[in-house]
Amino acid sequence: MSAVLRNEPPVRPEYVLPLLPAPADAAPRPYPLALRLWRSGWPRKLVLLAVLAIVWELAARWAGNDLLLPGFVQTARALGDGVVSGELPRYVGVSLWTLLQGYAAGVVGAFVLTTLAMSTRIGRDVLETLTAMLNPLPAIALLPLALLWFGLGQGSLVFVLMHSVLWPLALATYAGFRAVPETLRMAGRNYGLGPLAIVTQILVPAALPAILSGLKIGWAFAWRTLIAAELVFGTTSGKGGLGWYIYQSRNELFTDRVFAGLAAVIAIGLLFEHLVFQSVERLTIRRWGMQR
Repeated sequence: MSAVLRNEPPVRPEYVLPLLPAPADAAPRPYPLALRLWRSGWPRKLVLLAVLAIVWELAARWAGNDLLLPGFVQTARALGDGVVSGELPRYVGVSLWTLLQGYAAGVVGAFVLTTLAMSTRIGRDVLETLTAMLNPLPAIALLPLALLWFGLGQGSLVFVLMHSVLWPLALATYAGFRAVPETLRMAGRNYGLGPLAIVTQILVPAALPAILSGLKIGWAFAWRTLIAAELVFGTTSGKGGLGWYIYQSRNELFTDRVFAGLAAVIAIGLLFEHLVFQSVERLTIRRWGMQR
């Protein structure tokens, strides 16, 4: 009666459930090899490329004019001949060396501008004004002016490539910096970090997804600008890279070599996208949980 008056809960007896061994077929089975390959992504893309190659070959056979549309087999043969002879790798090497110089110059310029923009108000005004003025300007439109300033040399192409990389990368980096929470910057100031240290140690890691997106966009702009510039630059200087190879093949009516050069442009773009940028993303922002 006293327990009821004190509203105490009833005492329930304890019991223990015995643990039974797991059945032998309860262990997770690995997926079949075909399913694992299909989920990796590469087989699906290879199947898509194979379908496109078949459609291309059928369209070329239906057209029946190798001068206008060579088939996939003919283009692959021209590409293989160019690689074996060493002619195509030589042109590709010239283009990549020029591209790396212009790309590096654009990255350094974008980092300097965004650092100044995040450190001072004047730097912010300078970056916003210059990007509004020069980002819509096509880089290839500056090639005549670059030829006047730097002459018929590699400096003209590097200048044009720097312009094509600088502004989109600076915009992406600046947007990523501004999206960083203010609490992180305040924490950096409490630790006694200066403006440059805050940018390199706090803003860059926090805004790395936006920076990598800007790097990929800048790479695409630079690669397209380089090929277009070499089409013009090669005709004036008599030398050049992959773009000059395509232009020269067109003048000689080697349409299969033109398609082989275009295939090399696409292949290099895919290699840099999957081997360089995706590897960096996998080792940084995906490992850190900043991107799925």
